[in-house]
Amino acid sequence: EVQLQASGGGLVQTGGSLMLSCSVSGFTLDAYPVAWFRQAPGKEREGVGCVGPDGANPFYTDSVKGRFTISTDNAKNTVYLQMNDLKPEDTANYSCAAILWMGPQHGKIWYCALRVSTYDRWGKGTLVTVSS
Repeated sequence: EVQLQASGGGLVQTGGSLMLSCSVSGFTLDAYPVAWFRQAPGKEREGVGCVGPDGANPFYTDSVKGRFTISTDNAKNTVYLQMNDLKPEDTANYSCAAILWMGPQHGKIWYCALRVSTYDRWGKGTLVTVSS
């Protein structure tokens, strides 16, 4: 069974750091693209960043470039989102997602994108609150 579960959210002050984890099962990170999305109260879900299979070719939305980093640990089946220099506008529910409908992408060059409709497997989110 495919599952994704985000964790690590919490309350942090402006300028602080937080690392989120997304534990996955039912598929391997060396074969499928994964991404982090967030949704603030009253706003639409937006993509934060994504990586191709095996964590290749990371891509970030402009507002987090230079502050957020995605990494993957295949042995632990975990995707991480390191968030530094957090701002109040980063406050949101963060969730992870994967693209499984295309099948395994071993050995293929992947340049991911942050289109919500592309991702077919989603996990429950974790809340990040940045206080000013």
